[in-house]
Amino acid sequence: MVAWSTGNVGRHALAGIDARPDLELVGLWVSSEAKVGQDAGRLAGLDRDLGVLATNDADALLALKPDCIVHTAMADHRLFEAIDDLAKFLRAGINVVSSGPVFLQYPYGTADDMAKPVIEAALEGGASLWVNGVDPGFANDWMPLVLTSVSERIDEVRCMEVLNYATYDQAMIVFDVMGFGRPLDAEKPMLLQPGILTMAWGSVVHQIAKGLDVELDEVTEWYEQLPAPETFDISSGVIEAGTVAGLHFEVRGMRGGRAVVVLEHVTRLRDDIGPDWPQPAGQGCYRVVVSGEPNYTLDLQLLGTDGDHNTAGLKATAMRLVNAVPAVVAAKPGLLTALDLPLITGKGLVTR
Repeated sequence: MVAWSTGNVGRHALAGIDARPDLELVGLWVSSEAKVGQDAGRLAGLDRDLGVLATNDADALLALKPDCIVHTAMADHRLFEAIDDLAKFLRAGINVVSSGPVFLQYPYGTADDMAKPVIEAALEGGASLWVNGVDPGFANDWMPLVLTSVSERIDEVRCMEVLNYATYDQAMIVFDVMGFGRPLDAEKPMLLQPGILTMAWGSVVHQIAKGLDVELDEVTEWYEQLPAPETFDISSGVIEAGTVAGLHFEVRGMRGGRAVVVLEHVTRLRDDIGPDWPQPAGQGCYRVVVSGEPNYTLDLQLLGTDGDHNTAGLKATAMRLVNAVPAVVAAKPGLLTALDLPLITGKGLVTR
């Protein structure tokens, strides 16, 4: 298989590929000239060589005809380029697991037209594509749907991310996409432009509704922001006093005038921001709340061995993809969703 990118998620994907005895890394693509020629093991932070050198020659990697590409290149700011890349891989007959564009997790009802090029390419090449991660991904597809299997009646399914992003070292996402560090009255960032929340997480809402056989009337958006009480530093830069330091939003699937499926994010840059907002379990969590009969609350706490919950989130995204590779390779051609795949486990990962 080939790994595509060595960024925040990609380097963990490399380590994950190495950890699975049934997967073999044969190629690695990088965008940075400085990384070309470096060993994959070093770029993954493993402190040892894997015997595969990084290259920026995409055609050479496609010529290897790998069974699968683990694609983790940033897509949030280059949606159409990313779609073109995925379509090229698929048309060449190569299966793909990818961390983005995230709307491809389940584009039906939110981004049908944008998904057409990759669906057509997959069918033309006889290959499969699965886009997933932890959010959008496991925390709001299998985790909530499995929990609903012990329900008698369901009034609402709510999937939440409650995290402090102070240690998330990705300035473009933190400042440009999410709008942290901006004056509250400034032009809204990309994420808060009308329709963008629905494009990104509407897929989550529609997929859960499909899994529960619910037809939604509409999907709506809501958000609020809170200012920094003082100037402070985070891994991605400086947050000035009075600028955005807290973001709380919901994407709501509506039926009969009420929300029945909700995706909610509570994102802080300091733990004391938004004390009245939902609080995490542990240092940070993904939470599913099923209201009905009975009522359930399920918290998935995250913590890396380095003590950072954001590290755990990045690893979860990477391993959700890597561990699904055998199932995706075996699946029928086309765009796959979580509803299409069998149970995926950490097969082969128990330490010896």
